Amino acid sequence: MASLSRALRVAAACPRWSPARGLGLRPPTRAASPTAEKSVPYQQTLKDAQDPSAVARGPSRPLPSTANVVVIGGGSLGCQTLYHLAKLGVSGAVLLERERLTSGTTWHTAGLLWQLRPSDVEVELLAHTRRVVSRELEEETGLHTGWIQNGGLFIASNRQRLDEYKRLMSLGKAYGVESHVLSPAETKALYPLMNVDDLYGTLHVPHDGTVDPAGTCTALARAATARGAQVIENCPVTGIRVRTDDFGARRVTAVETEHGSIQTPCVVNCAGVWASAVGRMAGVKVPLVAMHHAYVVTERIEGIQNMPNVRDHDASVYLRLQGDALSVGGYEANPIFWEEVRHLGTEGSTGKVCLPEHAQRL
Repeated sequence: MASLSRALRVAAACPRWSPARGLGLRPPTRAASPTAEKSVPYQQTLKDAQDPSAVARGPSRPLPSTANVVVIGGGSLGCQTLYHLAKLGVSGAVLLERERLTSGTTWHTAGLLWQLRPSDVEVELLAHTRRVVSRELEEETGLHTGWIQNGGLFIASNRQRLDEYKRLMSLGKAYGVESHVLSPAETKALYPLMNVDDLYGTLHVPHDGTVDPAGTCTALARAATARGAQVIENCPVTGIRVRTDDFGARRVTAVETEHGSIQTPCVVNCAGVWASAVGRMAGVKVPLVAMHHAYVVTERIEGIQNMPNVRDHDASVYLRLQGDALSVGGYEANPIFWEEVRHLGTEGSTGKVCLPEHAQRL
């Protein structure tokens, strides 16, 4: 917790634990108005609308005998892939989800969207993603993705990091992403609860924000199925058939499930923490490893409302606004790897991936 304590710069007025202790920070004397959030009409998402006993009964709909593309995995990547395939006019696209949409790791992701990255390709893709989740999906489906535009703030604790942020600002300008390099004093004016004594500056991106992962996937799936794509839940993939053609190339011929097979020439692996296992089904090594990860949700913090999300790249820590509280997470320097990711849900559960045995350690 030492590195986490060092990185937390926000005065949390909570009785049991406060990152302000020892940092010389004072909570604001004046209460801020609650964060304004749009009402979310997807309280019952596609996955929640299913009968809980559907897992025992089999797939949520009959499997087609053929498909032009089969997407494996119903999380964020899978739903986005299906949506864009359908929007590009690809017919016969099918998504297979082992349980319910977002029941893997997507359901508890932070949902942060930072538009500026060192790669121009990533900046362009993220700008497109922002347009989709902040406007286009709601126009297409009438469903709100939970998008909240409260901005993003990258903090620089050294001169080299500040120079990098200046380069990011220039790159973003070329792609129409508004950003501003702020001095410590300007940062304090924007984020009064932040200790800026040891900062060289910050990079503020006012149009960054967050989405609700489940709501976004629901809207993506709804938009894709409206264009003819199919989403089939409760249908674990058990194998991928391949053949070697006359030129020695290995080609996919079918996807096998517990409830039948689908003839297809194309598979997209969006299985998240199970991506390596799915790759092995086709004889492909996926360079991906799963690791244990956690984030902490604070109690209510007076004055935190409407503040931007914060990223400290040197400490590998992020602070995400959640109404009147923060979720605090990051990337561990000594991660615990999962050699094999298994089904962790108990009987009768939704099968969501979590590590309940480690929760109390926090």
